[in-house]
Amino acid sequence: QWIDSGNRTCPITKLPLSENPSLIPNHALRSLISNFAHVSPKESSRPRTQQEHSQSQSQALISTLVSRSSSNASKLESLSRLVRLTKRDSSIRRKVTESGVVRAALDCVDSCNQVLQEKSLSLLLNLSLEDDNKVGLVADGVIRRIVAVLRVGSPDCKAIAATLLTSLAVVEVNKATIGSYPDAISALVYLLRVGNDRERKESATALYALCSFPDN
Repeated sequence: QWIDSGNRTCPITKLPLSENPSLIPNHALRSLISNFAHVSPKESSRPRTQQEHSQSQSQALISTLVSRSSSNASKLESLSRLVRLTKRDSSIRRKVTESGVVRAALDCVDSCNQVLQEKSLSLLLNLSLEDDNKVGLVADGVIRRIVAVLRVGSPDCKAIAATLLTSLAVVEVNKATIGSYPDAISALVYLLRVGNDRERKESATALYALCSFPDN
């Protein structure tokens, strides 16, 4: 649309483009955008005091999630609310990541409780939207959990797991790491063959992102 409107500069850098620019559709990024709920202007312009309240609220939720004495019901409630908070606020995503909540979320992915597993995957997906988090999540062992979910998780969990792989694969070094992980690509291919519409769409998008790395 930008090019068709007669613009001949980059919309981000404002630098001039070549006369006939070679453009490649980024389907992986487009899929991530379509899975992300847009923030309304009213939400994005909320007063600072409300943002501070959200950060204070997130700290209490984090404490509940990382506590070993918390019940599954308490963890589920904390995860659900953290998913809502981190979906719309980049600063809260950074704060949550720095709090050490990733380990607790990964433990919930290992849970036999499918609802707990789904919410923890959704939280990890939101955290992965920050470029600075992508390599760290892989280093924390998220790939092993994702592959396990792709094999035996519920349909919704499998779809979120595939989307999470797409998000992580935005970083080039992660494409190599994911591709070399045992069963990661084969699990996506299997999902592409036998999954429902959503599972096939997300697995195809993840494979597209991974296969831009030649070794994959």
